[in-house]
Amino acid sequence: YLILAARALGLDAGPMSGFDNARVDAEFFPDGRFRSNFLVNLGYGDAAGLYPRGPRLVFEQACGIL
Repeated sequence: YLILAARALGLDAGPMSGFDNARVDAEFFPDGRFRSNFLVNLGYGDAAGLYPRGPRLVFEQACGIL
């Protein structure tokens, strides 16, 4: 819900994985009460750096109701 809440406030948010959990935990949570699961970058992105959205299929082309 953190990412949904951030985006609802107009922030760009992206989860990151592939980091060293043990090092992050040692640096930010030295008492061991908490552990990291993932990192999230938060901020206001530059809209000029976005790529145009690729083409999407309409519902009828992508799905079939049985």
